[in-house]
Amino acid sequence: MGSDGAASGPATTATPGSIPAPDSAPSLVDWDLARKVAAGALILKPAPATYRTAPLQSQFDDLTARAEFLVTQSTGLKSAHGAARAKVVDRSGWATANVRSMQRLVGSALTVRETDKGPRLGKHALALGQVATGTQLGLMLAYMATRVLGQYDLLISEEDPADQDLVSYVGPNVTAIEERYGFAPNEFRLWLALHEVTHRMQFTAVPWLRDHFVALVSEVLEPLQADPQNLLDTIRRVVDEVRAGHNPLRENGVAGLLATPEQRLAIGRISGMMSLLEGHGDVVMDRAGAAEVPGAAGFSKVLHDRRTNPRGLARFMNRLLGMEAKMRQYAEGEKFVQAVEAAGGPDLLARVWRGPEWLPTLEEIRTPADWVARAGGAAVALSGGTGGGA
Repeated sequence: MGSDGAASGPATTATPGSIPAPDSAPSLVDWDLARKVAAGALILKPAPATYRTAPLQSQFDDLTARAEFLVTQSTGLKSAHGAARAKVVDRSGWATANVRSMQRLVGSALTVRETDKGPRLGKHALALGQVATGTQLGLMLAYMATRVLGQYDLLISEEDPADQDLVSYVGPNVTAIEERYGFAPNEFRLWLALHEVTHRMQFTAVPWLRDHFVALVSEVLEPLQADPQNLLDTIRRVVDEVRAGHNPLRENGVAGLLATPEQRLAIGRISGMMSLLEGHGDVVMDRAGAAEVPGAAGFSKVLHDRRTNPRGLARFMNRLLGMEAKMRQYAEGEKFVQAVEAAGGPDLLARVWRGPEWLPTLEEIRTPADWVARAGGAAVALSGGTGGGA
């Protein structure tokens, strides 16, 4: 989960088996090539001349600790995994970390499996596919690395603990946007820290949330097969949607385009959950920092305009990657949180953290009164009408 349209999120170690490691079967993606392409493409957009890692790191260390205190005060949530740690990265560092994160999450699914359906992938076809997907992934992450401001990556593995559970800030992008819009650095950086620390708090203070997210992603990936017939079926489905006048990229970008009807149901549940988390993050960011970030309204307006009115390549890439759908997540999730609190205050909203069954669906995100009716009625039945905490 990330500031300005990045995706990211929780504990210091993974639950065993919760994120499968890539197996020995050949992969559909050349992950090493993806890293090299991302790093090479980023040479085309150098960091601002004024960017310096060390002083930014020192400041974000302090601001992240301050943000954690403010978020805890505002939400009542408290991390079960100790204090948040900040890490300032350059664009290449962010892209490389996200290649690793994606490989941990989907690497096992993106392997060539033996199948009885249709022709098998030949050696040369597989090699060409690996180069194509590795190149595309690298270019995609290179583009995103020039726009993301901050991120909390929930895909924790069994790697070096020093590289896990970090709140990351893409230093060159932070510096560039401050200079472009004349933002006060101290305020803007605290405002960013509040958003990312809120996401970390969600995943480290709510014990079931991370595993539930990983389970939903696994549900999306399980039917995935390295089967040429699947690609043909996808092409036919896309052609049918275009002929019917629909944009197959509108709701979920490439992920939605490649998904089967069953997978789209799981994607819908993920979208509902992410809308809640992004909306909650935005509300907490503004509320927790109200006294210390007087420029928050201005920051919010500029970034909102930057997200929703891209031009040229940025507009094309946003559509391709489903970023327009993510921007709707921010707005719809924030309206949901505000509507629920208007109906029943913080105690009613806190029920979303009780368990997966309490999470709003995407339809409920868009019609908060339906979730209020469901969660309010369930709470009365279960607890005799008492309010619930986190």
